[in-house]
Amino acid sequence: MGYITINGKKVEFTDEKNVLSIIRKAGIDIPTLCYHSELSTFGACRLCTVEDDRGRLFASCSEEPRDGMVIYTHTERLRKHRKLIVELLLAAHCRDCTTCVKSGECKLQELAHNMGVREVRYQNYNEVRPVDYSSPAIIRDPNKCILCGNCVRVCSELQGLGVLGFANRGTEATVTPAFEKQLSATDCVSCGQCRVFCPTGALTIRTHMDEVWEALGDKNTRVVAQIAPAVRVAVGDAFGMKNGENVMGKIVAALHAMGFDEVFDTTYTADLTIMEESAEFLDRVANGGKLPLLTSCCPAWVKFVGDQFPEMKENVSTCRSPQQMFSAVLKEWYRDPEHADGKKTFVVSIMPCTAKKMEAERPNSYTKGEKDTDAVITTTELIRMIKNAGIAFDKIEAESCDMPFGIGSGAGVIFGVTGGVTEAVLRRLADGHDSATLDAIAKCGIRGEEGIKEAVVPYNGIDVKICVVSGLANARKVMEQVQSGEKEYHLIEVMACRRGCIMGGGQPIPAGPRHKAARAAGLYSADGSMVIKKSDENPLMDVFYNGYFKGKAHELLHNHK
Repeated sequence: MGYITINGKKVEFTDEKNVLSIIRKAGIDIPTLCYHSELSTFGACRLCTVEDDRGRLFASCSEEPRDGMVIYTHTERLRKHRKLIVELLLAAHCRDCTTCVKSGECKLQELAHNMGVREVRYQNYNEVRPVDYSSPAIIRDPNKCILCGNCVRVCSELQGLGVLGFANRGTEATVTPAFEKQLSATDCVSCGQCRVFCPTGALTIRTHMDEVWEALGDKNTRVVAQIAPAVRVAVGDAFGMKNGENVMGKIVAALHAMGFDEVFDTTYTADLTIMEESAEFLDRVANGGKLPLLTSCCPAWVKFVGDQFPEMKENVSTCRSPQQMFSAVLKEWYRDPEHADGKKTFVVSIMPCTAKKMEAERPNSYTKGEKDTDAVITTTELIRMIKNAGIAFDKIEAESCDMPFGIGSGAGVIFGVTGGVTEAVLRRLADGHDSATLDAIAKCGIRGEEGIKEAVVPYNGIDVKICVVSGLANARKVMEQVQSGEKEYHLIEVMACRRGCIMGGGQPIPAGPRHKAARAAGLYSADGSMVIKKSDENPLMDVFYNGYFKGKAHELLHNHK
């Protein structure tokens, strides 16, 4: 424990790793572009520079705290220093700020405004580089890159891929895939975490809003939406509502107001996923199938396995993701002339995930030669569409999802948080449905934001060994341990994004620790308020298997080679 004097006030510190964290603990807002607590310290932007009592300037993000330090955070010298840095960054930056998709959300734009940068005195001599539109999920514009290195570090440190890196030096320095390849020619899994950490418009979501608006304007097209669990606890943030508040009813109402004909909850096919995946798991255990069973809900993870561990591809569940299940089911339902009403069907998937855009384009995302999901829009795009439509989201009255696919369970809701799929499976396998049984499952070790969690659950005389992973760097570690024989599991759940879908690449940013905790709490609260807790107790499951879709489960719900 020690003390630092900051702007004349003594501030206690204990185990903080740098001066910057102590400054922020003291309630002082100090600007940064390259610093994130979850990433290694880079010290590139120098905006967090402070001054000590001897006049020495240093970057607070990379300075270890020492007892007795005296520092100043906002002297006139520092104000001019930071303003000059921002001006120089803007000088090497393209100037289409008014039309940039990141306008209003750009950290560089915000800093320029806050610091009073009203003109850029220096000319931009940088060569205009081509924009990379090759990815189905992410657009990379090197002309808007400020070389903060956030994308490089998140791709390497959190996702274990290293798709992006620095090339050249000096004024020629750039961030690019190796050999200046396009993203589509790399091991990129479209997780979108690079976009989450990017402070400018250098990495943005490839939007499909125009296609959706066009479909909504076609009177001969039935536009149907499905909403993923994690979306409901993130939209409200953009409209001044409580962080993590469940606004599912308002989202449904907003979509109806935009002109969507039917709005459904993806928890319906999350329940179908549990029915199919638990059956597949038990079959593999009983009949000596490939173990461990690897979950297939996350398309970024599925691509990661295929690229990095191809020998484990057969371990991946054959189940389609809830998104693709729902789209296939909807398309099949509306193929029936009785349900079609003479209209073509356009399925819109509203997801927290950029990788879902990639998934919708995969060859196995077609049924009977027809694309299942016509358009994927992220939570961020949904927010923009709500604003574009002039909907007062905070005032709109909540509405319920439509039938016949409007009922899901609490087990389906918690798919949006790491460990949720596993917990839903365990609920399905449990004999009881009382609160004591569900509470015991919740406390078995699969909840929490840790990147790697392990649990052993007894079932029919077998100690089922489970691993729950979030973040692809953690997934790589676990897979290498499995391959070497160091670890042995029956079931491994992986979500590409740390903490699960609540922090997906398509979620609104910024999202700090309070957002993360609130979104997880919001999903668990939504689960707690639902009458149906287990997927197998959803009455629509029996309707599916014994009604219109009888005999079609394998065709619609599974990937086929």
